[in-house]
This record gives sequence, structure tokens and C-alpha cells, in this order.
Amino acid sequence: MTNDNYCIGVDFGTDSVRTVIADTTNGQEIASATFEYPRWRSRAWCNAREHRFRQHPLDHLEGLESTVRECLENAGPQVTAAVRAIGIATTGSTPIAVDRSGTPLSLHPQFADDPDAMFILWKDHSAARQMEAINAHAKKFPVDYLKYSGGIYSSEWFWSKLLYVIRTNEMVRRSCYSWVEHCDWIPFVLTGGADAEEIRRSVCAAGHKALWSPEWGGLPPAEFFYSLDPFLTVYSTLYNRTWPADAPAGTLCPEWAAKLGLSTKVIVSIGALDAHVGAVGGQIEPYYLSKVIGTSTCDMLVAPPAEVTGKFVPGICGIVQDSIIPGMVGMEAGQSAFGDIFAWFKNLLTWHRQEPSDDLLTQLAAHAAALPVGEETELSIDWFNGRRTPDADPSLKASITGLTLASDAPSIFRSLVESACFGSKSIIERFTDNNIPVKGLIGVGGISRKSPFVMQTMADITEMDIRISASEQTVALGAAMFAATAASIYPNVEKAMEKMGRGFDRTYLPNTANSRRLRRQYAQYKALAASQTQTLASTQTLASTQTQKDTIFGP
Repeated sequence: MTNDNYCIGVDFGTDSVRTVIADTTNGQEIASATFEYPRWRSRAWCNAREHRFRQHPLDHLEGLESTVRECLENAGPQVTAAVRAIGIATTGSTPIAVDRSGTPLSLHPQFADDPDAMFILWKDHSAARQMEAINAHAKKFPVDYLKYSGGIYSSEWFWSKLLYVIRTNEMVRRSCYSWVEHCDWIPFVLTGGADAEEIRRSVCAAGHKALWSPEWGGLPPAEFFYSLDPFLTVYSTLYNRTWPADAPAGTLCPEWAAKLGLSTKVIVSIGALDAHVGAVGGQIEPYYLSKVIGTSTCDMLVAPPAEVTGKFVPGICGIVQDSIIPGMVGMEAGQSAFGDIFAWFKNLLTWHRQEPSDDLLTQLAAHAAALPVGEETELSIDWFNGRRTPDADPSLKASITGLTLASDAPSIFRSLVESACFGSKSIIERFTDNNIPVKGLIGVGGISRKSPFVMQTMADITEMDIRISASEQTVALGAAMFAATAASIYPNVEKAMEKMGRGFDRTYLPNTANSRRLRRQYAQYKALAASQTQTLASTQTLASTQTQKDTIFGP
């Protein structure tokens, strides 16, 4: 016998799309499927040295169709007939230029191989100069349009990326009609959208990545953008109204209903960013930091509006009501690289192999865990993809210090793990230093389930308990929870979390002795980080001074 209500959750990650069908009575996973992006795997439109990471929309469309159909085939016709809604989560800020119909330019032949016509992935930092221009420009206005964004706009976000493309690619600038986040485009496609101005925009992406706020009636006014760059005419095609992820975007259009094998009555909910959706799938609670840990980290916190109104946390990624749980204020922080650091080290060690050993990181963790804790040897800084929070700065670089002839792979690996966890601790301190308490941690995502060594180190360094979500697909499950709410199966997201949440299957407790030893290491980490930041600032000042001289007097 089958339940009458099932929902599909789709999680568009960095490397793949993952889809689940969830039983809305208990959150049980009925079927799941994963699709690795073939074009992304080739890295044809990426250049890590230039901080450029782009994805082709066909990877996403093909992955969506493939995973949903596979799930439905595995679940069977009875479940298929009882699917009520689809929820969408994507990485972000991952925007793309579209034409008047809302079609990405890269789906047109003349832009098929143009990186600037593709999705600009969340970790793309090619817009560092545009970020600086926006931050300097914002200081000219009496209204502080950055105050809900931590006071610093990031190169990872919507307007920096848009400004980069319009200033560097005339063809795309002339041909694009509007810009859209990945999480807004997928529901638009599924519901048969044909007009870019009718795209329903997520409050999650708009508030955390695009300067949207009810305080100024939506996006900052046209004057802010046109005085920044007169070519920002795309502003007129954008939006002021937004929707939370528990609202319906519409129903499946006939074309996509046929592609997926579903009814046109199936509801599609408003999309949202994967970390926010994963926090819901992981049953986030007020003042517990939900750490979605993968290639990077996103740290999510929710609080009742009455308790945090007027409180601002400088250097984080936004304070936005309704962005995580509708009715709550959502706050986001995070690290630009976490799992990416360990993947880099693995690739470094295995550069000569075509097929690196899958269990290398497991072996490294086992050897690193056996090393004495808190010895003053190797020390690393985790800024392998710049710093997201506290205080976004993509120009910062990672480092490994204290190397000797006794340094080996496990000891260096341990220093990298500690540096990533030190970065997490600095985020917690930024919240608590600004009167936002953090009561504990919730671990969500692949690393939280796959690496006991990393999670125990995290507990020891942060000196906090870490509960690990039992779900293997927390983001996709969170998307299914939002879908169930959009379909009115549940009255609100909290009820969906209560009924569909999978709970926690392990807890990491701090080792008091290790925590005490690691406090000294953390103090050294902060001192080294401060030193590197000051050195970079001095170098940039000298370079700026020389540029000014060259401009006035010639080289």
C-alpha cells in the first residue's frame, strides 16, 4: 500500500545533481539518483588560476531529466501517480545572462562556447575588481545598502558577476535581456516560463546575494546601479517582489511533465540556495549553527525576528527574513573552500596518476588522527579560494608554515584540517562577538558523514557538540519539505521538518584535553592570518601608488 503524497527534491550541487523521492509522512527516501555533469567534468570553460568556474545549462537540464526519470522508474507507477510537488535547491550565487524569453544565451549557437554566457558558479572569483568597485561605490550613498550583507559585498555574488560580464564581454552585454539565479531559472523552466520578466525570484538568493531588502522596497534604486555603470540597463528587467521557498512557482508545463513522466498538476515550489535548503533538511533550530559541509561550507543560523531586529553581524553573508525558515530571520556565513582543500592535497599527492586512489584521504585521516594534538609544528591558513567570512576578500591566499624535513603527508594533512576548522571557529566568534549566541552545531553534507576525523577535530577546536544529520541527501530532502509545504500537505515548513526530518544518528563531543592544546594553535592561526592580511594590504597599497604614478608620469 502506498501513501497518497510523495514529493521530489532536487539538489543541483557543484559536481552533480542529486534527486530523491520522499514519503511526506516520514521523510523516508523511496528512490534516489545522481547525475555527474559531463561538460563540467571536462572543465572546458574553467581556469582555476584565473578563478573562473563556469557551468553549461545543458548539464543541469540533462541531469534534471535523467535523475527524476530514474527515481520514478525505481519507485514504480503507484508512487509516480502520487507525486504532488517538486522542490529545487541550487548552488549560489550562480547567475546567468538570458534573453527576453528567459533562455540562457549559451543555449544559442553563437554563445555555445562563451564562458560569460554560462552559469557563473558560486566559487567563481573573476569579479574581484568589480566587487571592489561596488564596495567603494556604496560608501557614496546616505543609505547603507550593504548593512544586511555584512557590510562587504562579495565577488561571489550576483551584482559583481553581472558587472564583470558587462564590462568585459560586449557581445553578451548587447545580447542579454536580463540575469537570473540558477535557483530561480529551474522552476521557471519547469513551469513553462517564456518571459524573463515573469521569473519568480527567491527571497533567499535576492536577500543574501543581490542586496534586496524590504527596508528600501526591494533592490536598491536605479540611481545606485546606473551611477555605478551606465551599462547596467539590465536593472530595469529585474524585480522588487520576491517569494519564500515554501510558495508555489506554478505547476509542471506539458513539455516537462512529458519529459519527466509526471502530471501537469504537480506543483513546483520556489527555488532556493542549497545551503539554506539543506539547513531545513537537517532540522535547523534557532541559534544552532547548521554547517553544510562540502567543497565549501555554508553556515546557517535562524532566530526569531523580535530577538534580533536591529542586530547586524559585520562580515557575514547576509541577514534576511524568510530566507531559511519563513517567519524567521536567516543568517549565512561560510568558507570558500573546505572539502576543496583536501581534494587539492589529494590531487597534489597523486598528480602522476590517472586514477588516484579513492581511499587516500581515509588513509591520511587515519595516520593524522594518530599524531599528537597541539604540537607546534605545521600550521596552515585555509584561504585556498580566498576568504568568504568573516570579511569577504577573494585576494587572500592560503599558506602552510612550520615545514621541516620531518614534515610528512599526514602531518601536513592534519594542519590543513585544523586550518579549515579554525576558519569555522572564527565564524562562530564573529556571531558571538556581535551578540548572536551559538548554542551548538549541526553537521550536514558529505564530509560531516564521511570523515569522523574532520568532525572530531571540528568539535575539539570549536569546543561544541556537533549533531550529524542522519539523512544522506539532506539538501534534496529539504527541497522535498519545501515542496510538501507549497503543495499544502503541511501548513508550514516547521511542521514538514517535524514529520519528514530524519533526525541525527551521531554526535561528536569535544575532547577537553585536545581542546585545551588546540587553543594555543588557534591563537597562532589568528596571528598568522592577521600578519598575512596586513602584508597583502601593504602590497596592494604600494601597487596602487605605483599605478597612480604611472598614470600621471608614464612608465
